[in-house]
Amino acid sequence: MQPQRSSQTQRRELRAARRQLSPRQQRQHAARVTQRLWHHRLYLRARRIALYWPTDGELDPRPLLTHARGKACYLPILRPRNTPWGRGKLWFARFRPGDRMRPNRFGIPEPIARGRRLTLPWNLDLLLMPLVGFDTDCHRLGMGGGFYDRTLAYLRLRRSWRRPRLLGLAHDCQRIERIEPRPWDIPLESVITECRVYDQPRLTGGSAPAFI
Repeated sequence: MQPQRSSQTQRRELRAARRQLSPRQQRQHAARVTQRLWHHRLYLRARRIALYWPTDGELDPRPLLTHARGKACYLPILRPRNTPWGRGKLWFARFRPGDRMRPNRFGIPEPIARGRRLTLPWNLDLLLMPLVGFDTDCHRLGMGGGFYDRTLAYLRLRRSWRRPRLLGLAHDCQRIERIEPRPWDIPLESVITECRVYDQPRLTGGSAPAFI
């Protein structure tokens, strides 16, 4: 049980660190990450992009919504447990600034969307993921609820075709030395912070992160 307690302690410390950022720092970090993301190869190639509504001090990706440059943007939504897609997984709803929203059971705003405005993850080109912590190998420490892990579990079976591509967004204060990956974890291709872009080492041919 000790590894679980350690992860919980890490989550508390990292969440506290990002909460200590001032509103001005939050805005500055969001602007810098947005600038880096605009030049990232995966963003440039993507047409359907999912992001998230920030909460609890998470890096704010919403500047992308007003500068999407012709890309379709989506937000994750929780679905009832009896849906065919499966229990505890995410759907994604098309979203434009000004669309109606309502809080989910965790208090996070979600678009009010039905029908053709809903899609499943493999129809997306790029998924921008929130995180609590990360390391330079692009392993992600999430909130612990497992929603993204369950939603993206099918990617572990893919060898050549992979959609969506996965990028993490974070404050650099959320970086930790090492996250021990678990069998169900899917590493991100990159993590973007206000300071730099960390690329997964296998994509760069070395152990050091690639900077932009």
